[in-house]
Amino acid sequence: MSFFVAFLAFSALIVLHEAGHFFAAKAVGMRVEKFYLFFPPKLVGMKKGETEYGVGMIPLGGFVKITGMNPDEELPPEVAARGYYKQPVWKRIFVIGAGPAVNIILAFLILWFLAFGIQQPSQNIAEVAPETPAAAKLLAGDRIISVDGVSGDQEAIANQIASHRCAGEQTDGCKATEPAEVVVMRDGERRAFEITPVYDAAAERSRLGFAFGYEDANPGPFEAARISADYMWFVTSSTVSALSQLYKSEQREQLSGVVGSYEVTRQAVDVGAREALTLIALISLSLGIINLFPFLPLDGGHIFWSVVEKIRGRPVPFAVMERAGLIGFALVIGLFILGLNNDIGRLTGEGFNVR
Repeated sequence: MSFFVAFLAFSALIVLHEAGHFFAAKAVGMRVEKFYLFFPPKLVGMKKGETEYGVGMIPLGGFVKITGMNPDEELPPEVAARGYYKQPVWKRIFVIGAGPAVNIILAFLILWFLAFGIQQPSQNIAEVAPETPAAAKLLAGDRIISVDGVSGDQEAIANQIASHRCAGEQTDGCKATEPAEVVVMRDGERRAFEITPVYDAAAERSRLGFAFGYEDANPGPFEAARISADYMWFVTSSTVSALSQLYKSEQREQLSGVVGSYEVTRQAVDVGAREALTLIALISLSLGIINLFPFLPLDGGHIFWSVVEKIRGRPVPFAVMERAGLIGFALVIGLFILGLNNDIGRLTGEGFNVR
């Protein structure tokens, strides 16, 4: 079942991306010849009006064919005016940019929806470890008010506890010279306890032996939008940074391709709906970002040359774009092969392990 759901998710992302191009082209009056999920050879197809809709046999993407994408192409007089290169630059940028825009907007909406269910660190104790100083005094569900008069977030509380040190050398299990005064709220009442921290060599700090929990953040619509936007910016900057450092072997080893993305999505579906939706949003965002890179055959390459044309005031020779497209195509194929090689290594080795 998870294979089918992952397939549907990937297909939906492709269809929505191409639908962005399709509807934008229709909106500005361009002639759309084909709208396909996956690449040729054709598996099934049907023509409705002037557009052929179909499914290809190679499941690696999709495409929308707009009349006149080659500026040197001779077009019949009845359709020439609706050709791609007969349109103003702004219309071309609008049509090409619509595909990545749909993916980015979709990612934002999914993450915005998921933000309403996020949790944040709380001051409540989730667990008390047995045979620790806290075990004799604190209970799961207690809410920490302060330690030694210091209140604040989990880090502030932990740092205050860690400030209690043993006499002399800090060794595993040694007791601090002074107890910590811990104030908690339990069953609606404030209670104060003196608890002596012990040094944990593994954590390299003094501890009492309890763990904080999480609580619902309950953000409003605007706060959820901010959370979504912040997360998208983090992913975007991380993606650009990683791609700019592919000359480093450790970065190349992290790259994943279509197979890996599909397999991780499938595993996320098995884990739960929230995990699967988060991953789909990230893949959609990545699809939008990568497609905006300024080299052909990616959408960003078409946008780049349209901007160049606008700046120079006349069309860029198609031969120049063809040569640039060969370089871009080589880069895309190189990334695809590298990602596929990494995916095969993971599938035959340690796996992807999203759990």
